[in-house]
Amino acid sequence: MSQFDLLASKRFLPLFSTQFLGALNDNIYKNALVIFITFTLAEQTTIESSILVILAGGIFILPYFLFSATAGQIADKFEKSLLIQRIKLLEILIMGLAVIGFVTQSLIMLMTVLFFMGMQSTFFGPLKYGILPQHLKLHELTGGNGLVQMGTYIAILGGTIIGGALIALDTYGIVIVSVIVLGVAFSGWLSSLSIPRADAADETLKVDWNFIYQTFRLLRYIYSEKVILVAIIAISWFWFIGATYLSLVPTYTRDYLMGDELVTTALLTAFSIGIGSGSLMCERLSGGKIEPGLVPIGAIGLTVFAVDLFLVGTPLASEVPLPEAITLLEFLKMPVHWRVLFDLVCIG
Repeated sequence: MSQFDLLASKRFLPLFSTQFLGALNDNIYKNALVIFITFTLAEQTTIESSILVILAGGIFILPYFLFSATAGQIADKFEKSLLIQRIKLLEILIMGLAVIGFVTQSLIMLMTVLFFMGMQSTFFGPLKYGILPQHLKLHELTGGNGLVQMGTYIAILGGTIIGGALIALDTYGIVIVSVIVLGVAFSGWLSSLSIPRADAADETLKVDWNFIYQTFRLLRYIYSEKVILVAIIAISWFWFIGATYLSLVPTYTRDYLMGDELVTTALLTAFSIGIGSGSLMCERLSGGKIEPGLVPIGAIGLTVFAVDLFLVGTPLASEVPLPEAITLLEFLKMPVHWRVLFDLVCIG
């Protein structure tokens, strides 16, 4: 059985679609906001746009740190499909506030919406990963997780491109982005209605709403369980590496490759193709089993190709005669740039 067969399964497809649309909407809104802050709202405040962009990133991540422990308890206590449906319904309301924020150009409201988007993603995360073992068989878990990982990064790439490109349209950018984020949120809610029931792991669990205490209690527990600690560090390291590349590719393209926006998009696409391909290959390489032995192999490959990317990319700006900003077609005509694309695919 191919892992792609899961996409035709009612046990998996609704959840996959729901999480894909959620990640897509997060990134459409987040990147539209970054462009909106940089080119529009920056004129209305004395704070530099670069500081506001960094602040926006912190605001989106903050709920993950504050509420993850509580979100995990709630995911264990209640039936999961119903919780997902309510979270997705809440996303529609949050996106309604986003539309108001864009129309009124209210920085405070837009930042508040960003916090709420991070919060709803925080509560969705434990449900997404907790429901997979309940709906999939043991030999399907690796493939299912690979598809989820692939879908997430495709959504991140798509949201980055869509949000940034559409909000930059002079006349109707705000209107188009507003319609899209509302439409995607509504589609995610519709998809969630088809997720099969997943019973609570522990209905007797008492949720502790003191999220600060729960966060530090959970951190102490993780530190005491070395296997869990290593797994969390590995997962966090993966996301840190991915986020670092996604955030630095635009600067790398501009300062070292002298490329324009389409070149940046091509590099981000190559990176995401690598992640998607690796997620799918994991199923075959592991034989449908959980195989930790693949992790060091992947880490070695990532290191080798990252070093090669450094070696090929760093001298380009000074050694290769390039115009101020080359187009995608000009970029692809240079053989050395195919090596850059290859490295990014392999790193992904």
